[in-house]
Amino acid sequence: MAGALTFAAGACIVTGGASGIGKAIAGAFAAAGVPVVITGRNEETLRRACDDLGEDVVFRVSDVDDGDAQADLVADVEANVGPVGYLVNNAGRHLKKPFVETRGEDFDAVVATNLRGVFMLTRACAERMRARRRGAVVMISSMSGLMGLSSVPVYSLTKTGLLGLTRSLASELGADGIRVNAVCPGFIDTPMFRTAVQGDAARLAKITGRIPLQELGDPADIAGACLYLCSDQARYLTGVTLPVDGGFSIGF
Repeated sequence: MAGALTFAAGACIVTGGASGIGKAIAGAFAAAGVPVVITGRNEETLRRACDDLGEDVVFRVSDVDDGDAQADLVADVEANVGPVGYLVNNAGRHLKKPFVETRGEDFDAVVATNLRGVFMLTRACAERMRARRRGAVVMISSMSGLMGLSSVPVYSLTKTGLLGLTRSLASELGADGIRVNAVCPGFIDTPMFRTAVQGDAARLAKITGRIPLQELGDPADIAGACLYLCSDQARYLTGVTLPVDGGFSIGF
């Protein structure tokens, strides 16, 4: 139909695609006619998600923490699904713990998922995309990448790091036809968010009280942003950090 988004680059990998925001992103790409591969660590959860999302979505069991395995994942997708044209780095590990209580092993676990794994998978995809001179990558960052939020220092560090990585890769890979952008979800009504605010009514009230649109976001809101940033219609957008937050980052 007139005005519909178009996608010419190939298949899409969505990490952490079995639930929440990732599942919504996978569903949006599939609805647009893009072959989708969702990844995660739990095979049963992935199977259930694929049953919900339809035959255009398949899964691969893959732990993003195992950065060295990401090249094999991409090779598998290219051999059995199609050329990888889109990557949405959605998988993430949250940690709510005060700075002085955060241990070295906490730090290492969050960085392995939110930074090292993203770096290694994006590199593996970019190697394939460069040969075809087309591709789009979306990093899923966070409000904690834009502003100071207490009790999430390591999570904030990694989500801020993704914004730096976005800018650097957009600059380096643009000549190869690869666009790299970031989405910063606001406070989205997902199980991960509910866990983060569980037992902290004051924090929940503080969050919801400063959203100009006066409601939590829906995973579909993030999916729509990712879909547009990967589409042919966003061909001249790269290095962008897009808050999808109901105005939280500018509201008072």
